[in-house]
Amino acid sequence: MPIEIGLLGKLKVLNVGHNKLVGGIPSFLGNLSSLLILSLTNNNFEGEVPHLLCHLKSMKEIYVSSNNLTGTFPSCLYNISSLTIISTSLNQFHGSLPPNMFHTLSNLRELYIAGNQVSGTIPPSITNTSILSTLFINGNYFVGQVPSLGKLQNLYILALDNNNLGHNSTKDLEFLKSLTNCSKLQVLSISNNYFGGHLPNSIGNLSTQLSRLYLGGNQISGEIPASLGNLIGLTLLTMELNRIDGIIPTTFGKFQKMQLLNLRANKLSGAIGAFIGNLSQLFHLHLGANMLTGNIPPNIGNCQKLQFFVLSRNNLTGTIPLEVFNLSSLTNLLDLSQNSLSGNIPEKVSNLKNIGFLDVSENHLSGHIPGTIGECIMLEYLYMRGNLLQGIIPSSFASLKGLRHLDLSRNRLSGSIPNFLQNISFLEYFNVSFNMLDGEIPTEGFFRNAIESVVAGNNKLCGGIAELHRPHCSVKGKKLAKLHKFRSIEVIVSAVAFLFILSIILTIYWMRKRSKKPYLVSPIIDQLAKVSYQRLYNGTNGFSTTSLIGSGNFSSVYKGTLELVDEVVAIKVLNLQKKGAHKSFIVECNALQNIKHRNLVQILTCCSSIYYKGQEFKALIFEYMENGSLEQWLYPKTLSTEHPRTLNLDQRLNIMIDVASALHYLHHECDQPIIHCDLKPSNVLLDDDMIAHVSDFGITRLLSTINGTTSNQTSTIGIKGTVGYTAPETCIALGFLCWKCLLEEGPLMKSLKMVKTCITLQKIHFLIILYKFWTRHLYQNKDKRQ
Repeated sequence: MPIEIGLLGKLKVLNVGHNKLVGGIPSFLGNLSSLLILSLTNNNFEGEVPHLLCHLKSMKEIYVSSNNLTGTFPSCLYNISSLTIISTSLNQFHGSLPPNMFHTLSNLRELYIAGNQVSGTIPPSITNTSILSTLFINGNYFVGQVPSLGKLQNLYILALDNNNLGHNSTKDLEFLKSLTNCSKLQVLSISNNYFGGHLPNSIGNLSTQLSRLYLGGNQISGEIPASLGNLIGLTLLTMELNRIDGIIPTTFGKFQKMQLLNLRANKLSGAIGAFIGNLSQLFHLHLGANMLTGNIPPNIGNCQKLQFFVLSRNNLTGTIPLEVFNLSSLTNLLDLSQNSLSGNIPEKVSNLKNIGFLDVSENHLSGHIPGTIGECIMLEYLYMRGNLLQGIIPSSFASLKGLRHLDLSRNRLSGSIPNFLQNISFLEYFNVSFNMLDGEIPTEGFFRNAIESVVAGNNKLCGGIAELHRPHCSVKGKKLAKLHKFRSIEVIVSAVAFLFILSIILTIYWMRKRSKKPYLVSPIIDQLAKVSYQRLYNGTNGFSTTSLIGSGNFSSVYKGTLELVDEVVAIKVLNLQKKGAHKSFIVECNALQNIKHRNLVQILTCCSSIYYKGQEFKALIFEYMENGSLEQWLYPKTLSTEHPRTLNLDQRLNIMIDVASALHYLHHECDQPIIHCDLKPSNVLLDDDMIAHVSDFGITRLLSTINGTTSNQTSTIGIKGTVGYTAPETCIALGFLCWKCLLEEGPLMKSLKMVKTCITLQKIHFLIILYKFWTRHLYQNKDKRQ
């Protein structure tokens, strides 16, 4: 600071704050006898405050905060009775304040000495500053009891936090009673001290203008006084890290202006009252680390401004209310971990599109991880460890581009570790230990430096980097399928031709035998969960043509939504005007009611009703397959350069295996063998992951063995399948059926046994499918010479 400033004898205000001035405070400032206001705040001044400043007897305001000043504050300043503001915060002043320092500061209105190293007790003479409105002595080393402050009736802000005040005794909080005289008090902070004892009931008599009350980080015990609810002006209340017990008073429902409520790390018990729904202005609620019980109250949904919500480390039970996931305001954190919550994670978790931190760990949650979490595109930290979750890791996680931490450990997850996790560039922590995962561990991205603990307890995982010490992956699945393509083309063609001829012969024989026996149609349909006509009508926009996705001989298929399953479904509406449609409905229900396989379209529910015209209405509701039918991929009607529908060889081989697996299940693993009778590409549907599902069981044949004889149930009589076309896959169904019949009663038994000695029937099935798809693949890629 230039020395020439000391020559400005008439200078009344000197403000050089918020610069980069260095050195000590110049002593020549003591020559500015007319100075009223001196501001040196936010610079790099160091050393002690020069005593010559005490010559400024007219000075009213002095600001030296946010510097590197040391020593004790000059006691001579206490004799400047004209001072109204003293600001020395955020320096390195030490020592204690003299007990009588305030005897001569009767005009003092604001005192700031926060963030220093001042020790000792609070001078009792502070009660002489009757017009004091602001007192910041927080962030020091003050000790002892707080004197009675009842005479400071103009007190507006009192900050005593982050000191060593109190002795953990029952008298520590008696000064709060005196503060009931401070009718203008708006901020009171006594957090992070050693105050003990109970909160007095008189705390409810503090100023109704009190907006912020900080009580956390002490040793306060006992229950929360119900009278605290009288402070209806509170917008912030923190009581964390104490020893408070009992219940949360219902009088908290009066806090309609409350924005931040923190009661964490106490010993609170009982249920979270319905009063929580009254706190509609809340944006921060922390009740974690207590002993709360009961359910999460659904009326938490009234807190539509909530951004930070923590209930972790309690004893809460029941399911997570849907209302929690309707809080689209939750952008910061939702932590429900370490409770006893049960049930599924709702699909509506997708409403939390901007959530950054989601933790439901250490509960009893079950079911699948909802794929809709992939819509929470701002998610960075996702913790689900220690639950009963099952199924696969959803492919929708690929949308979480900003994901940093993902912990799915200690669940019952199956399937493989998705390769797309390698592409999440921000991923720095990943843990799937102690699940039932299998397959190959990725080696790129996060997995380049993965450690054993993140995949421990998954004995079927293989591969990965060498440091994981996992066995090499054996050749199976797709790799095994790829080996089959190197079989001799001559063997494939010969086997296919032989099976075609054999199938025709056996079909003729079977049809002749079938015409001699009566057909049994079971009228009994096991009870499926039913939905009303009105729900189907609403879910398809009145069965509009925009919802129509396909049609057949007996039915039309619509895309729609149902409240019952909360997802997109396929609705097959029977055309009961067509002959045989009613029987088709019965047979399809009988066929699907007791079967379940990953390669069969799963029936969800059905509808058998009368609609508004008094006519009979029947419909079946299935899982919706996003990628349509195999026929649409093999023979697309329209070609699109943006979204080409082509199948590579891997996908074709996998579809073959999926269809063969479905047939094997229907023919050999069901309690009652089932013959599809209309297997063709249009009846093979593909889901999001291009997994094939066999559908349309409307003309299915059910086989059952009774007293050593074989009977069958069917919905129609005569030749089955699509007229004018028989897909090679149909030969598989015929082959299975003929094999089943002839083993017991057919005259061609000896011939069939000879065939089985040459090549097993299942190999023949696979070779037919392989030949069919291989020839189509060569045809569609003939220009590529593959």
